[in-house]
Amino acid sequence: MSSTEPLIATRKRMPWFGAVGTLVLILVLALLALMWWWDYEPSSLDVQREADRRAQAVSQPVVVGSVTTATLIASIETLLDKRGGYLSNDLFPPGAFMDNVPNWEFGVLSASRDLSRFLRSDFSRSQTQSAEDRDLMEAEPLLSSPNDRWLFPSSEGQYRKAASHLNSYLVRLADADQSDAQFYARADNLTSYLRVVSSRLGSLSQRLSASVGQVRLDTDLAGDRNAQQSTPGAGPRMVQTPWTQIDDVFYESRGYTWALLQQLHALQRDFGPVLRDKNAQVSLQQVVRELEEAQKGLGSPVILNGSPFGFFANHSLVMANYVSRANAAIIDLMTLLERG
Repeated sequence: MSSTEPLIATRKRMPWFGAVGTLVLILVLALLALMWWWDYEPSSLDVQREADRRAQAVSQPVVVGSVTTATLIASIETLLDKRGGYLSNDLFPPGAFMDNVPNWEFGVLSASRDLSRFLRSDFSRSQTQSAEDRDLMEAEPLLSSPNDRWLFPSSEGQYRKAASHLNSYLVRLADADQSDAQFYARADNLTSYLRVVSSRLGSLSQRLSASVGQVRLDTDLAGDRNAQQSTPGAGPRMVQTPWTQIDDVFYESRGYTWALLQQLHALQRDFGPVLRDKNAQVSLQQVVRELEEAQKGLGSPVILNGSPFGFFANHSLVMANYVSRANAAIIDLMTLLERG
């Protein structure tokens, strides 16, 4: 065998290596393109249109509670039917390589769970001794299913069942049977729900602010000299979000504030007379304004974590600012509802 024969054989095999390399490159580019296409945040809902559309589908009027319930259903459907579908439980690429959208989904899910729980326990009941609505009893635990389950029953399947039960409640809400389903738009109900929202926003604000690290004092027992806790407090401590989780907290906050914005638009309509009676419309509009600012588009392809007064931006601190201002406006709104 001559010395040129191995070289000729190698050259014959080279086109196959080139074809495989080209195919791998095409697959990688396709995955990157799909990741770019799926990595987006849906626009705001038209909550009144959602309520009108669902009422017309069953030839029923829009009643008190219809807009809030329809908005909750639409938020869940947006979570499941947006570009790429639901990604939090994906095991294969490109969904498995993405974390921004799944964290956004978790934020939306947290807000939806809160409203579903409150629908079951407060908005649909006239008093603590009244019976719970049968569909809301089913929807609330379904929506509380783990967000990353891919085996049967999958997360998507559980959440779709929850939306179906919520839709059944919505239909019964507007029928002629007064004892079938109700939604009570009272100032005390709204105040109680806003207290839950305020607690969520306060937690998100603290986690966002911890992107740069903060020394925090132990104020857990402040205001009551006889107060106690299970174990002694740690005193001043450094709190800082790991750099690998900064974008996770940011997108969770984006998702929560997106869903909360839709809910507040709906509550403006269902609680309109209550808000006017308490002269609280402007206070709620201020909360909405802050949340709208928190939803503005990003001007950077990545979440920057610059120092507070440094050369580069810190997107977490900017988001924390809007979240804190929204929380402060909600506290003012609760005061008006309680004393107005």
